[in-house]
Amino acid sequence: MIKAGIIGATGYAGAELARLLLQRDDVAIVWYGSRSYVGEDFSQVYRNVAGSADVPCKDDDMAQLAQEADVIFTATPQGYCASQVTEEILSQAKVIDLSADFRIKDVGVYEQWYKISHASPQFIPEAVYGLPEINREQIKTARLVANPGCYPTCSFLTLYPLVKEGLIDTDTIIIDAKSGTSGAGRGTKLGSLYCEVNESMKAYGVASHRHTPEIEEQLSYVAGKPVLVSFTPHLVPMNRGILVTAYATLTKSLDAATVKAVYDQYYEKEYFVRVLKPGEAPETRWVEGSNFADISFKLDPRTNRIVMMGAIDNMVKGAAGQAMQNMNLMFGLAENTGLKQIPMFP
Repeated sequence: MIKAGIIGATGYAGAELARLLLQRDDVAIVWYGSRSYVGEDFSQVYRNVAGSADVPCKDDDMAQLAQEADVIFTATPQGYCASQVTEEILSQAKVIDLSADFRIKDVGVYEQWYKISHASPQFIPEAVYGLPEINREQIKTARLVANPGCYPTCSFLTLYPLVKEGLIDTDTIIIDAKSGTSGAGRGTKLGSLYCEVNESMKAYGVASHRHTPEIEEQLSYVAGKPVLVSFTPHLVPMNRGILVTAYATLTKSLDAATVKAVYDQYYEKEYFVRVLKPGEAPETRWVEGSNFADISFKLDPRTNRIVMMGAIDNMVKGAAGQAMQNMNLMFGLAENTGLKQIPMFP
């Protein structure tokens, strides 16, 4: 039995993690951490788990939790995990951080984009970027995993094979991405209110979104050289989902069968990545509630460009599901344990 604790359990990502973990017979949640609901039953905060989590929320005491849990999930704002994690904690429990604190290896870049000082840069070198499709073996032996962001997960999986094979000019990459409102978190914000987002759509974080350096860093590792991208996210009035449409110039003439073969080569053994037929556009509704990523592409011979498309559920593959996927690897379990849910529809 794996003993798991969630700090930040009453945020959207933390609650989704609880929902997934509660469905498993081999995991016991020993700690629902929350600054806002200490002493209140978790099932009163989220009535969807009534009868399964009728236990009071505790405060965010990571040091105490490390003495009680085998794995700690920190679904918290940037800066929290870095301010709390210590060598003693890491010697007692594995840590999977859903914030950006350990995703970016260059602490200067992190501090520039997130506008905060990093409290424990000494742990950055050992933190493993938790994208199983590329770092599976390192994740298995990690003490500290940096769970990727939702936009970077979808963007990277969509672009990875073609960047790795040198089939696209990395100086020409443009990423247009759309997200459901749950990506903004559960906190009350004017821009997330129903009347502010319903029947509307907008770009935000234009040329300044904090996931940009994370996407660039991971693509740079793959390309073997620095990669800069134009990344523009958009807010869409739906609860869940990430849709990425990426554009790049081809480095040589290719046909659809060749490109499809490249995607298949990289993803045919990946349980959670579903490569669609060329030209078949992924839709967020076909991945909702699941840990799957749907990927496809369309060649544009007229412009010598390729349009690459991807869709994930931002709360599952983009956050909680991927965190549990990482946990499975860290504890020597089948990667898809507890994550075989078929997408919900309608």
